[in-house]
Amino acid sequence: MTTRLTSSQATDQVDARHWRVLLNRLEASFRTGSFERGLELTTRIGAAAEIAGHHPDIHLTYPSVHVAVSTHEVGGLTSRDVALAVAITAIADGLGLASDVAALGTLEVAIDALDIPGVYPFWQTVLAYKSENVPSPDDPAPALVDPAGLGPSVWFQQMDAPRSQRNRIHFDLTLPHDIAEQRIAAAISAGGHLVSDRRAPAFWILADAEGNEVCICTWQARD
Repeated sequence: MTTRLTSSQATDQVDARHWRVLLNRLEASFRTGSFERGLELTTRIGAAAEIAGHHPDIHLTYPSVHVAVSTHEVGGLTSRDVALAVAITAIADGLGLASDVAALGTLEVAIDALDIPGVYPFWQTVLAYKSENVPSPDDPAPALVDPAGLGPSVWFQQMDAPRSQRNRIHFDLTLPHDIAEQRIAAAISAGGHLVSDRRAPAFWILADAEGNEVCICTWQARD
């Protein structure tokens, strides 16, 4: 039986050496050191996924393998994701592979708009993106996602009135909950400043010296 899980429940049920919740997905990045070892890990994960009948997204590069698991039909995390994460952990441990939690992060581009239906087709067409599959088909503007799974997703935030002297496009960077504040401190040391922490730990708003903004987000304070 498939059980829907909150981000907190999923976090508690997976191996903290490897897995973090980012945007309703369980993600891990394994250091392989070679393409051959990465391909071996990917092949074994694929076999386990076939047995489970539940398939992750995998990004294989020369030094690492990035894995993301979610249950698309519910738009979030379930017991099936935890079970597959447990199986992948066993595979990685059997191969003697370590993970790199600090390498995890999911980037989104947020566009503030007065008329979302008016600008949505432009961004979908110019980027050649598709609408994200979401549990609620009534969502008038689901996020736009790269069909290849490589580029950042784009989502739209409703504005109530025009704004002056503030950017209308910003980045959302979702990080593991236990490294977010470390990244924030490093960004401030690198010349940025804190705009607001009113909604922390759901998100902090940072900006560079010219006011260009990025939100550092976590799953916390959202469930």
